Amino acid sequence: MFGIWGKSARVCWLSAVAVVTTMQASIGASDFRFDRDTLAFQNATVLKYKDGVPFLRAKSTSDENKYSRRCFVMTRTAMQFRKFARFDPRGASLDDKALAARIRSVTRRQAWAAPLPENQRIVFPGYTNLHQMSKARACVFQENIGSGFITYFRPGNGRMFFEHSRKYQERTHASLDAALSRGDLFVGYLSTYPKLSINHAVLVYARNKGVPGDELEHYLAYDPNHAEAPRELTWSPRERAFAYQKDIDFIGGFVRVYQSYGKPLQ
Repeated sequence: MFGIWGKSARVCWLSAVAVVTTMQASIGASDFRFDRDTLAFQNATVLKYKDGVPFLRAKSTSDENKYSRRCFVMTRTAMQFRKFARFDPRGASLDDKALAARIRSVTRRQAWAAPLPENQRIVFPGYTNLHQMSKARACVFQENIGSGFITYFRPGNGRMFFEHSRKYQERTHASLDAALSRGDLFVGYLSTYPKLSINHAVLVYARNKGVPGDELEHYLAYDPNHAEAPRELTWSPRERAFAYQKDIDFIGGFVRVYQSYGKPLQ
């Protein structure tokens, strides 16, 4: 009799662990939505591009060109808010000083850490989501989510100089798929070094549907340079290479991808 009850208890315990694990996974990025979980303002590139060739922007007094060099900062912030923050639209919104303090309490957490349970998350009253709040309080966000200059000295950036093999890209692709499979997010550093056609970070958050007969694997990405809609990253199993969507800042096509913020020093 004891053996039966002991077996039943173990089954119940394993079931409970499975439920908790599922709940923790659901707290992650599995339901990430572009219109809800991204920043409403965008990053401006320092250089402009024409046919993949970079050149300096003309000087401008426009505010939209002043917030630049923040692609790493913005992708990291979106990841951190998805993991460590929650919103309470019924509460009264915070003044700028209090809001700044709470933003910093989120963005100073290790981006690669496990998501917090709902009851331990940092609460932002008065708004329903990150996109809404960052649109209404853009200046407070821009002044408190971090410096773009420091990201130039990230240790993980050094991989662009020596990790050029297709085998390394295969491992990166495997890491990307593993992250999405467990409901996590993936910050990818895009580079074409020694060319300068792109030097950028995006947040990959979901697989995208392909067309019948297409051998490519498609992924949706939040690109801080494009607040209006997701961009697309693709993987070619045959070429063992990534490619990124063409736009005004990038000629499109081949890029190397390096995971960022997946672990310390990355």
